[in-house]
Amino acid sequence: MSQAFLLDLTQCIGCTGCVVACKTGNELAEGTSYIEIRNRERGTFPDVTAGFDNHRCYHCTDAACVKVCPTGALFQEDGLTRVNSDACIGCQYCVQACPYDVPRMADGVSTKCDGCRDVTRAGGTPWCVQTCPSDALQYGTRQEIAAEAHRRASVMREKYPNAQVYGESQAGGLGMLVVLPDDPQALGIPADPVIPTVTEAWQDFAQPIGVGAIALTTVGAGIAAVIARRNRLAEEQAHATADATATGPAADHDDEERS
Repeated sequence: MSQAFLLDLTQCIGCTGCVVACKTGNELAEGTSYIEIRNRERGTFPDVTAGFDNHRCYHCTDAACVKVCPTGALFQEDGLTRVNSDACIGCQYCVQACPYDVPRMADGVSTKCDGCRDVTRAGGTPWCVQTCPSDALQYGTRQEIAAEAHRRASVMREKYPNAQVYGESQAGGLGMLVVLPDDPQALGIPADPVIPTVTEAWQDFAQPIGVGAIALTTVGAGIAAVIARRNRLAEEQAHATADATATGPAADHDDEERS
């Protein structure tokens, strides 16, 4: 069953509690963060607005990062995009392709929010949701989250006439449904995130070649290992033969003559 997050920007107070909980719960290395609270100012004086952006993975269904990954390190599961850093080869294609500028490199591999996969599979709640003091974050089935998002947007229109739900159609539908107080462009969020053309070309042409090259490299490494082992066995056999000759009948005859 597809799962989803709710991010209600009309309720978010920018406390950074989710940032700290995510870093601590996921034991992220120093300098690595899956959530960023960014201060923003938009407009020109005297019509200036200030606030903050809650920047995080949107878990796209039509995910550019998954499309370009040549090893399957990025994949989709339960309606969310996951990452297996052990399978990452550090190519950085996902970093270049994401329309939301989410994946980051850490210690030579790609990293990003994976929806607290281990925690939720054990029956728990994602770290950021656990910690949010203003109920701006929720986690559940996509159907439940979508219903709650629309309920909140409907209520908030009394205060924010342009309040809306973001993520039902963008990038094939997002695993992070966002309640916005205004149009996405006014908040620095792409109304219609565009997957780079190079990404489509990569999926159709370059990726199969890349996967083939990786497969050939793996096969080549296996063949090289077999050859190296065969050569080592041959050397060991040659040494054993030489030792046997040195201690064979001829050597015994020489010993008798010396005696």
